[in-house]
Amino acid sequence: MLNIRKSGERGYADHGWLKSFHSFSFAGYYDPQHMGWGNLRVINEDWIAPGMGFGTHGHRDMEIITYVLAGSLAHQDSMGNIESIPAGEVQRMSAGAGVRHSEFNHAKDATTHLLQIWIEPNANGLAPSYEQARFSDEQKRGQLRLIASEDGAQGAVTIHADARLHAGLLDGVQTAQLTVAPRRKAYVHLVRGELVVNGHTLLAGDAALMSDEPLVTLRDGKDAEVLVFDLRP
Repeated sequence: MLNIRKSGERGYADHGWLKSFHSFSFAGYYDPQHMGWGNLRVINEDWIAPGMGFGTHGHRDMEIITYVLAGSLAHQDSMGNIESIPAGEVQRMSAGAGVRHSEFNHAKDATTHLLQIWIEPNANGLAPSYEQARFSDEQKRGQLRLIASEDGAQGAVTIHADARLHAGLLDGVQTAQLTVAPRRKAYVHLVRGELVVNGHTLLAGDAALMSDEPLVTLRDGKDAEVLVFDLRP
C-alpha cells in the first residue's frame, strides 16, 4: 500500500514570527486520519523569523530530531547543553524522563528553516541525552545516507527508538533504493525539489506513506532533498 499526501493537505499555522506546516496532528491542528505513521509522531516544517524562537518549555518520553535546512538554531537545555545548530547538522535530543529547552534564531536578518521530527521511544523514563552531528552534501548526494538509528551505525545519531532515518540528495539520473523488512512501514518526506517515489511524482512538502512495500525506489530527481524513514509498525 502506498498513499500520497500532498504538501497543501498538511496542517498550517501562522503565528507571525513562526510559520509551520504539520504533517501529523499537532497543537491546534487535529486530524484523526493523520495521527502519525508507525512510531513516527511529528514532522513539523518551521520557519522562524529573525530574533525569534521558542522559550523554555518541556518534553518527556520522545526522541526529537531537528534537521536544519537554512540558517541556524540556538539550543539551550536543562542538561547543560548550549549549542548552535547550522544548516546541514542534525540534532538528537532524547527527552526521556523529562528535559526543558529553548530554541532561538538569533540572526538579525535571516530566517531559520528546519524540520522537527518526533519518534516514540522504545521505553519511557529513560535518562535524557543529547547528540549532534554533521552530514555533508557529498555524503548524501546520489544515495541515502543513514543519519539516525537505534544502533548509531555509520556515524548516525543514536535514537532510543526502533526506527532508521536516511537523507538523500538526488538529481537527474541518480537513483536510490531502500529495502524494507516485512510488516514494517516506510515514510518518504520530500524536503525540496521533485522526485519519483515508486512511480509516483512528489513535489516539495509531499509525502509517501508506505506499508507492505518491500522496496522504496527513488528516481528522476530534480534538485531533490529527501528523508526516508524505516519504522516500527
